[in-house]
Amino acid sequence: MTLPLMPKATAVWMIEKTGLTFTQIAEFCGMHPLEVQAIADGEVAQGIVGYDPVANHQVSAEDIARAEKDTEARLTVLTTKNPVARRSKGARYTPVAKRNDRPDAIAFVLRNYPQLSEVQIIKLLGTTKDTIAKVRDRQHWNSANIKPRDPVILGLCSQTDLNAMVNAANERLIREGHNVPLPPAPHSDDEAA
Repeated sequence: MTLPLMPKATAVWMIEKTGLTFTQIAEFCGMHPLEVQAIADGEVAQGIVGYDPVANHQVSAEDIARAEKDTEARLTVLTTKNPVARRSKGARYTPVAKRNDRPDAIAFVLRNYPQLSEVQIIKLLGTTKDTIAKVRDRQHWNSANIKPRDPVILGLCSQTDLNAMVNAANERLIREGHNVPLPPAPHSDDEAA
């Protein structure tokens, strides 16, 4: 069974704003009826601000009204059509701890996926044209320490995003009549030594 977002805060709101029974609220929020009763008595969840499930499209007002009239009725959580919100535009935020990994990821992408355009690398890794050019030309301030490392392992992008960018680049090359580069051969660190 799907539970609402922030179940305790939702229970606080339902206790304050509706005439639902403790059992109905407990079943909707995935809690025990005694826990809901303790919230109503002020023993638990003191200071928690109620979270409105109607305004946040988790349950309809009609469903609450129906359940208030019939104590045996149960509320159901509304399903969203697109539960995963994917970001599509804007600069990608990279945590401070991972910012030094970005040149390594750029070097990896430049070496293993030469078909990717600068714009694709910018979108994928959240970097700039200037940084890509400096890594490519070995003019980066830290180029002596740059080691090509997979951006997926570094957490700078997902494997799905990387695959999508590579497929788009390959399709572009095919449309333009160029040969598509073969994927890089697997290598081990032992061979590099």
